[in-house]
Amino acid sequence: MDGVTLEGVTLRRGAPDEHVAEIVLDRPEALNALSTAMARRLAAVCAEVAADASARAVVLSAAGEKAFCVGADLKERNGMTDDELMAQRPVFRAAFGGVLNLPQPVVAAVHGYALGGGCEFALSADIIVADATAVFGLPEVGVGLVPGGGGTQLALRRLGPGRAADLVLTGRRVGVDEALDLGLADRKVAGGTAREEALAIAGQIARNSPIAVRAAKRALRLGGGVSLDAALDLEDNAWRTAALSPDRREGIAAFNAKRKPDWPS
Repeated sequence: MDGVTLEGVTLRRGAPDEHVAEIVLDRPEALNALSTAMARRLAAVCAEVAADASARAVVLSAAGEKAFCVGADLKERNGMTDDELMAQRPVFRAAFGGVLNLPQPVVAAVHGYALGGGCEFALSADIIVADATAVFGLPEVGVGLVPGGGGTQLALRRLGPGRAADLVLTGRRVGVDEALDLGLADRKVAGGTAREEALAIAGQIARNSPIAVRAAKRALRLGGGVSLDAALDLEDNAWRTAALSPDRREGIAAFNAKRKPDWPS
């Protein structure tokens, strides 16, 4: 249900752009800490958005003023048996995988604390917008864990091995300026404006060809872990997908007619 908060997640569609879906981490009383129920709901919402052809871009935002997400709900985990913790694991993997595997471009709007799983949610996005209050960190080693929402591998790919090791092995926190320097954030904006900027970026993406955008995202995502020759083949496949689509014909026709394209897809 759009606009209704269930188990700490809200899905909004159509505002301000009819082709932008917004997934909101909406448990501000717990600093948007990820509970088991919230993780299940997030996975379900991501599956719904992934299947929605009208959604051309996604914004991942968070409610409240203090935090984007502080990671797993450690109060819920306190006292869990090993079996209970292992039972929670696939639920969490599905939630993080749901965000990471969205076929639409994802823009994260980060404010306040983005720690542990919160940092990993940001890393799962294609573009990270952080406001002046943002604080990132992967502190899991400090509580006897390893980042488990993709943090080690996503940081490695975004930041490089040395910078990823610096964050993961120390567990230290970094402010927005250092995050920008490291590549942990892509745009810095004034406090309280990350969501506004993210929605504007998503709207800009949504005005482009849906087929071309999805194909380009796939090439970008898959190309980072293969050889250059294999990556260029991925790019060629993406080009062919777009070139043989009705979007390409409409895009060129609109350009020559000096009008906005009306994407058939």
